[in-house]
Amino acid sequence: MADLFDTVPNGGSAPDAPRSARAAPLADRIRPSTLSDVIGQGKVLDRGGPLGAMLAAGSLSSLILWGPPGVGKTTIARLLAAETDLHFVQISAIFSGVAELRKVFEAAKLRRQQGGGTLLFVDEIHRFNRAQQDSFLPHMEDGTILLVGATTENPSFELNAALLSRAQVIVLDRLTLADLELLAQRAEKELNRPLPLDAPAREALLEMADGDGRAALNLIEQVMAWKVDGKLDTDQLSQRLMKRAAKYDKSGDEHYNLISALHKSVRGSDPDAALYWLARMLEGGEDPRYLARRLTRMAIEDIGLADPAAQRHCLDAWALYERLGSPEGELALAQATIYLALAPKSNAGYAAYKAARAEARRTGSLMPPAHILNAPTKLMKEQGYGAGYAYDHNAEDAFSGQNYFPEGMKRPVLYAPVERGFERELKKRVDWFVSQRAKRGDKGDG
Repeated sequence: MADLFDTVPNGGSAPDAPRSARAAPLADRIRPSTLSDVIGQGKVLDRGGPLGAMLAAGSLSSLILWGPPGVGKTTIARLLAAETDLHFVQISAIFSGVAELRKVFEAAKLRRQQGGGTLLFVDEIHRFNRAQQDSFLPHMEDGTILLVGATTENPSFELNAALLSRAQVIVLDRLTLADLELLAQRAEKELNRPLPLDAPAREALLEMADGDGRAALNLIEQVMAWKVDGKLDTDQLSQRLMKRAAKYDKSGDEHYNLISALHKSVRGSDPDAALYWLARMLEGGEDPRYLARRLTRMAIEDIGLADPAAQRHCLDAWALYERLGSPEGELALAQATIYLALAPKSNAGYAAYKAARAEARRTGSLMPPAHILNAPTKLMKEQGYGAGYAYDHNAEDAFSGQNYFPEGMKRPVLYAPVERGFERELKKRVDWFVSQRAKRGDKGDG
């Protein structure tokens, strides 16, 4: 799927241009002719940016262009080939297999023998499997091809380490409203008339594109085809044009980005932001059961014993969703989200558990102290099992202060409750037991 050629017109179609040229899609008609024409990617294309610096030094390397749809990945690849006098070859990982790759590499080798170079642009490169990705490596290393891959997914997860080590990842930004406004102005210049929209409707149209330049031009082209008198307002625009669905892949990078945003908003005690990201995921079609599970995880990981009721609240919301279904059940998830965001936060239990696992790995063969072992046989009694055990209920305050760690092991401090919520009370208990243990002579070393 080729990206949008997202920007400035290169003169437009002359009045006497052939009919086929005049009827070309708007995106083709305003295809930029130089890298300086590309909208929204100045941070990588300017002289101080990574691509600008490479071109200025005459040392373009293989690249992975990572960014959302419609931000100019294909356009940039084409213009890089033109800037470096390389033959441009484009394939899509969706439609290409081993046989086509072999033909591309053979043609590039022949071209190289004749003194030419090849810039191979691979759209959706993350769709290639490991073996197919590995097939590029020898041809990149011997200079047969300069690879420019395009992906909407995080290269760290989707591309082989060997391929990433031979290419520089260039991150392209989603287009802002200001970028899309420039794009609209270029389209109006090309079409030689303004959009038939008032200012709020114009902004609403650009917002519908959701940062995707190709989508913006498609919307503009639809609106320009309407025969209307005067300017349409936002209500009239929405009646004629359906809002573009938000970009959301339930198994892809966007899924993990949004759940991370939800989790961190809850951890940061921001109920408004947490509700926003919850709504974004639900609007994108996320399974509410997945969200219920993740909310429960947040209650355990980030709230813990600072508010033990948080876990119960999440489980109740989960059960309510199962009983009520959608959309009423989603309200229970929203209320659980608000509760978690406003609950006192503590990861002391989580940290204590991880510390205990680390201690267990470090000292995993040590026996419990003999005095807390049961002695059901005569031999075990002779070995000292159970000797000297103090029954805590018979001790003052029901606390004997005995050591329960392996003999010879220094007592670690694993659980350190915070001064927030219910853990404030737990901290008082911990401190009291520590003081009593000290008074009663347990040094924690067996």
